[in-house]
Amino acid sequence: MSMILSASVIRVRDGLPLSASTDYEQSTGMQECRKYFKMLSRKLAQLPDRCTLKTGHYNINFISSLGVSYMMLCTDNYPNVLAFSFLDELQKEFITTYNMMKTNTAVRPYCFIEFDNFIQRTKQRYNNPRSLSTKINLSDMQTEIKLRPPYQISMCELGSANGVTSAFSVDYKGAGQISSAHQRLEPATLSGIVGFILSLLCGALNLIRGFHAIESLLQSDGDDFNYIIAFFLGTAACLYQCYLLVYYTGWRNVKSFLTFGLICLCNMYLYELRNLWQLFFHVTVGAFVTLQIWLRQAQGKAPDYDV
Repeated sequence: MSMILSASVIRVRDGLPLSASTDYEQSTGMQECRKYFKMLSRKLAQLPDRCTLKTGHYNINFISSLGVSYMMLCTDNYPNVLAFSFLDELQKEFITTYNMMKTNTAVRPYCFIEFDNFIQRTKQRYNNPRSLSTKINLSDMQTEIKLRPPYQISMCELGSANGVTSAFSVDYKGAGQISSAHQRLEPATLSGIVGFILSLLCGALNLIRGFHAIESLLQSDGDDFNYIIAFFLGTAACLYQCYLLVYYTGWRNVKSFLTFGLICLCNMYLYELRNLWQLFFHVTVGAFVTLQIWLRQAQGKAPDYDV
C-alpha cells in the first residue's frame, strides 16, 4: 500500500529538528530510515533544494526554502507528484505560521512540536487519495517536477547508515563527490555586499578606460596596445572576484589571491596612466574583496541532533 509514513521540519543551517510527526513505526526498515534522516539533516546545507533518496522499500523526499527543510518518508510506490505536493503544503503552512526570526533563533530541538498537528492532518489527507482529488490541483506540481526533477541521491553517495564514510563527508574545500555548485556559502554580510559593489565599480572603470585606450590607439595617439590588455585583464579580474564572492568553487581562496595578484600587476603596469589615489583605490578594493572571499567560507558541518 502506498502511503506517507512520517515527516520532519529541519533547519538547514545546522540540522536542528524544529518539528516532526510522532508516529514512527518500530520496524527494522523504519529504524534504518531514521538513520538516513539523521545523515541527510547534517548535509542539507550542501544539497540542492529538492532531492530524493531511495532506500529499498522507502523513499525520503525533501525540499528546502528560506533556511528550512521539509523532509518526508514514504513507501517507494507513493506518487512523486503527491509527495512533493505534500511537502509544498507543509512549507506554505510553516512559513505562514512562524516567521524567520523564530526559526533562526531557535535553540531547542522540536521547539515547534505543535506543528505536528498540521503534519498529521495533512498526512491523513494525502494518504486518502479520494479526499485529495477534489481539494488540490496537481497539474502545476507535475509540470514543475518535469521541468526541474528532484536531485537523486544515490546510496553510494550517502554511504552506509552503519558507519561507513559517506561521500558527503568529504571536505568540500577541494573536490567533493557532489558538484561544488551545490555547496552553499555562509550568508552574505554588509561588508561583503559593499565589496561586491566596489569590485563591480573597479571593473566598470577599467572597462571604460580600456575602450578609451582603443579609441586613442585608432587615432594614432601613441597609446601602447599593452595598456589595453592591462585594462581588460583588470576588468576580468574584478568580475572574477565578484564571482568568487558569490559562488563556491574548488581552491576558492587560492584563486582569490591569484586574482588579487593580477589586479596588482595590472595597476603596476598602468602607473603612468593613473595617479597615486587611483592606484591606491583599485589595489585597496582588490585587497578588501579578497579578504571578504576568505571570510565568507562554506557552511560547516552541522551538530549531531537526534532527528
